[in-house]
Amino acid sequence: MQILVIEDEARILAFVARALRAEGFTVGVADDGEAGLALALAHPYDLVVLDLLLPGMDGLDLLRELRRRKPMLPVLILSARSEVDTKLRGFELGADDYLAKPFSLDELLARVRARLRSRQHASGDAYILHAGRLLLDVAKREARLGSRVSELTDGEFRLLRVMLERAGDVVSREQLLADVWGYDFDPRSNVVDVSIRRLRRKLGPDAPIETVRNVGYRLAAG
Repeated sequence: MQILVIEDEARILAFVARALRAEGFTVGVADDGEAGLALALAHPYDLVVLDLLLPGMDGLDLLRELRRRKPMLPVLILSARSEVDTKLRGFELGADDYLAKPFSLDELLARVRARLRSRQHASGDAYILHAGRLLLDVAKREARLGSRVSELTDGEFRLLRVMLERAGDVVSREQLLADVWGYDFDPRSNVVDVSIRRLRRKLGPDAPIETVRNVGYRLAAG
């Protein structure tokens, strides 16, 4: 598995790259935004670990462009910017995960493995999930609702897949956090709500995702 680390602090870059290589990953590195984007587009990486405060190109601008050019490539943000607004902006732009500095190496490695497991599992399936008019092509990671076809990011794909597999049931925010992201967030986090909003926009005005107040969400079965 190949991972690209984009980080301008030489000490952190060397530390993270060394730890990932020790786990058996092939690691590419870049210390500025423009070089990082070029590498991400030129090579078949399985995951990008992305800092936000980068020279050359801001990390959020890089993420926006990467999502446009490689929408299915998972991105884990690793940043000293821990304010809620920045986290939400990262998720709105398509980040699959967000870990604030200072960080635990064990937690970083756990999140990397979780993202890679999700990617491997999805790429090995070749079937279509459906509920009513909504179809999810697992191989292509495309959602189809009527004539509307939407290409999904890794996080959007996992979220919609969980909801389709439990179509008709109310799924709590806590359960979605565990099933989609693979670990518990701060219960005050609204990453689930942000991701649902983004998914609804992609599916369009007929998106069959219902909000169950104070509980979670339900995908209409029919």
